[in-house]
Amino acid sequence: MRYKFRLWHAAAAGVNALSVAGILILTGAGRAAAEAQSYNFAADRWDSSGGCRQISVYLTEDSGFTESMAAGVRNTLLTELKNVSVVPEEGVELIPDAYSAPAGTATVRCDTMGRAEAEITAAGGDFFLFRDFDLIDGAYFTENDIMQDGAVIDRSLAWSLYGSDRVSGMNMYINGVKFYISGVIDTPSTKAERNCAGEAPRAYISYEGASRAVPANSGSDDGTASGGFDKVTVYECISPDPVENFTLNALQNYFKGQYKDSFSVVDNTGRFEPGVLAKAFRGRWRYAVNDMPMVMPWWENASRITEYRLSTLYMIRRLLFIPPVLTALLLIFLLWRFVSRNKGRAVSAVIDKIYTINYNRRTRKENNK
Repeated sequence: MRYKFRLWHAAAAGVNALSVAGILILTGAGRAAAEAQSYNFAADRWDSSGGCRQISVYLTEDSGFTESMAAGVRNTLLTELKNVSVVPEEGVELIPDAYSAPAGTATVRCDTMGRAEAEITAAGGDFFLFRDFDLIDGAYFTENDIMQDGAVIDRSLAWSLYGSDRVSGMNMYINGVKFYISGVIDTPSTKAERNCAGEAPRAYISYEGASRAVPANSGSDDGTASGGFDKVTVYECISPDPVENFTLNALQNYFKGQYKDSFSVVDNTGRFEPGVLAKAFRGRWRYAVNDMPMVMPWWENASRITEYRLSTLYMIRRLLFIPPVLTALLLIFLLWRFVSRNKGRAVSAVIDKIYTINYNRRTRKENNK
């Protein structure tokens, strides 16, 4: 039976080819945009097996959450994990966490003539594990350093101070307080990050350093110094997730009980999954609108912009699946109808074929005798 090719067959093939190409292009573009927000993948860097969850908690300026309270959150999580028989191995950190807060704008000087107005961030815990900055020179400071006078600055501030980005080990002064430059990081690379971070140079220092360099604890009621700088507006952790949403629920319950409407919890793990964002397309406004009285850090704002954009991209991607799926269903239906109509003839054809093969085999044997 000769197959007759029709014009609509070519049109259907073209539509399906374009749909598949569009799906592949949008998938690649979405994956690249998501991976550029690398601070959301700290759990993967910590545990490549995928058994951990990364959660960020954002708090208002007046929430009252302080540096010393971070240990309480970690201990609560450890207790919850112990209750389900998840305990740390000896010498292995089970829950790396970090906390930070903006410490305002300060005048930064160096040993020469360089100076700049820079945004200062107080950082504690494993802060740089979560941020995954591009380190150009030097190293990160840690909370285990004997002297807490190290500072990590971005390339912009390094050039403003010394006219170079190879300045680790040199001195700098924040509001007249001496620090040494521990490391230099690159400035934000993506458009969303640059838009959210702004043009101001940035420096990251320890909480002890912030207590010396920041003249007032903005978390106090009267705006005067009160025991040093200790407020926290961002708490984040990586924790084993023995069951789905275990860490998320534990943190939500902890902060809900003590901080009521002063916090917002974000599940960083899987936030850029195509299925998640496609479903969130109709409610994508929430990525652009923050209805809580808190200032999100630039890296979270950049992630929200990316979520907003990807929700539209993945919704279009989902629509592009319609032609191939409909075509597959049509082909299955046509195959079923063909088999149903030709079932008897198909069986007879198979029997005849088997008979012919056996007959030819016997004939060859007889001829070979």
